[in-house]
Amino acid sequence: MKDKELTHNDFMQRLDIRDVLLDAGYQRNRRFGLRLPSFVRMDSEGRRIRGDKFVITQQGKCCFQPPRQKEYNVVSFIKEHPQLFAEYREGMNPNRLVNLVCNRLLNNPIADREMRIIRPKRNLKPFDTANYDLHKFDLQDREAQKKFYPYFKNRGIDLCTQYAFHRHFCLATKYDADGTIHTCLAFPLTLPKSDSTVVGFEERDCVRIDGSGNYQDKAEKGNTHEGLWIASPARTPLAEAKHIYWFGSAYDAMAYYQLHQAQHPELQKAVFVSTCGEPTGKQMRGVLELTVPATQHICFDNNRKWWGFAMELQKEVCRTVHSAIEETPERKPYLDSIGDGHDLDEGELELLPKSVQESYARFDTEQDKFMSMRWNELCTPEDVKEQGNITGKCYRDYRERLREFLGIDKEHDVAFICEEAEYRHTSWNTQLLAVQRREESVGQRQGREENAEQEQQTRFRR
Repeated sequence: MKDKELTHNDFMQRLDIRDVLLDAGYQRNRRFGLRLPSFVRMDSEGRRIRGDKFVITQQGKCCFQPPRQKEYNVVSFIKEHPQLFAEYREGMNPNRLVNLVCNRLLNNPIADREMRIIRPKRNLKPFDTANYDLHKFDLQDREAQKKFYPYFKNRGIDLCTQYAFHRHFCLATKYDADGTIHTCLAFPLTLPKSDSTVVGFEERDCVRIDGSGNYQDKAEKGNTHEGLWIASPARTPLAEAKHIYWFGSAYDAMAYYQLHQAQHPELQKAVFVSTCGEPTGKQMRGVLELTVPATQHICFDNNRKWWGFAMELQKEVCRTVHSAIEETPERKPYLDSIGDGHDLDEGELELLPKSVQESYARFDTEQDKFMSMRWNELCTPEDVKEQGNITGKCYRDYRERLREFLGIDKEHDVAFICEEAEYRHTSWNTQLLAVQRREESVGQRQGREENAEQEQQTRFRR
């Protein structure tokens, strides 16, 4: 009788996250104490690698990496750190990797099979807007605007948001060789260094003229490897923007704007970027080369797949800033010790001036206190908050001293912020739709209550 194949839930039940960390090359951090155990990695000379520490939570079922609060379980840790495991091969399916690693740790033999390597598709064929009939959003023509209503209604995008981005979308109708006609909502893709030449479309909600078929895709024959949707309500040039917002689709960018614009009117001047699907290295580098001083807001979907893309974008931000630093004889040893795509504070501590080392030591001590207090039920919220403020102040002091040593000003330091939709929603568009449903529900309930009150008053008068 064939043994039942173990599932991800089985792995999370049977394995301790500490077993996975040990297999990935981490070891117990004795210094951190017994109340909140942690694991660290050591270099070839037996020294602790700074910033590479995981704290154990939920009685060994999960862990997190300070100062980030995101928790990993056995499955998500393997998926998001695949290179730490011997079974990993470039391009392999993450679920296959989880099965191989977990079954090995459980001493459960698993049948070997050929791994399917997924190769990224590249589509760099010529693109010509002349192949489409384009219908633009006219601010002065309400009848022309009505043609866009079916495309935005189901997405919850209101007219004010359409007005804000009206220069950056259109309706595109294409006639295929077999006579088929289909129209889609098209978001023009341009190259970062050329904001005017359209190199492709991010096609959304494409429908054939007979009403059949509905899909989302990138236009055929478009340069989707380098081109992006680049939009700004205030027409801010990419190179002059102070804030760049990254999304996987233009719909999500517009939804984010609609959700936050009332509280943050400065979003008018921001630049919104859509990679129209899985981002590529050329897309990232093309934008970052022009926008190093800007704050990069990474607003990808709220799931494991897009968390990986967010990490890649963070690495590209770090690489871009790193390459701009002058490698003087004093700085070069430390810069060489920073791993590829790592933050500026992830080099060898011993290669920094003594004053910077001492500043880091203060931060590290206060951070350990803060993490212990967060998980200690005897600590009051006020005390935890105060310790968090102390930790933040120590880190800012350390970062400022590090910047001075590296010769970069605050405006050109690594600057990125990860923003995610609420945990219940995978994307900004789904969150926007949920907010609207709640508002409609509240409005309907209030209407019923008002009607009931009026009826009661009428009966009272009788």
